[in-house]
Amino acid sequence: MAGSLRQWSLNRALLRAAAAVAPERITVEVFELAEVPPYNGDLDESLGGGPDPHSVRELKDRVEAADALLLICPEYNWGPSGVLKNAIDWISRPAGSSPLAHKPIALAGASPGPAGTGRAQLALRQNLLSTKSYVLQEPEVQLGGAGKLFDEQLELIDEQSRELVVQQLDALAEWTQRHARAAA
Repeated sequence: MAGSLRQWSLNRALLRAAAAVAPERITVEVFELAEVPPYNGDLDESLGGGPDPHSVRELKDRVEAADALLLICPEYNWGPSGVLKNAIDWISRPAGSSPLAHKPIALAGASPGPAGTGRAQLALRQNLLSTKSYVLQEPEVQLGGAGKLFDEQLELIDEQSRELVVQQLDALAEWTQRHARAAA
């Protein structure tokens, strides 16, 4: 999931790049967040509202079915985007047994500024503690100065960045297998 709705977003481009460079044993499926409504407890099935809106049910089902998640985290005002935080809020329900519980997750992001979404990823890590998610520690993908790393069609052309994305996906696959063995 990319926490940006803009078609020409560096973060959406990073998600496309991850899907393109993923090792053969890894499939990156993209889920679009545009149709997910703002979180509203009155619509939350787990609180007696609902049923969950269709787009929310689909989001929860896809997260539940996924072996792991790759969250592409833009940085807005030193934190994650409202779009991504909203998706986490929906997926985190029902509290204590959400599809995020014990789910391996990798965070990545790209920014034209030098920080490369590091502050937003740190804040999102804190949010994911409450969901009992297993967030991958390294390698971190925080692409600062990202305007120079992508071409005019928003293809990731920087070879070092492409390799870092591959390394993170490999580490996420290993992290996922390790947690699956521990749970068995």
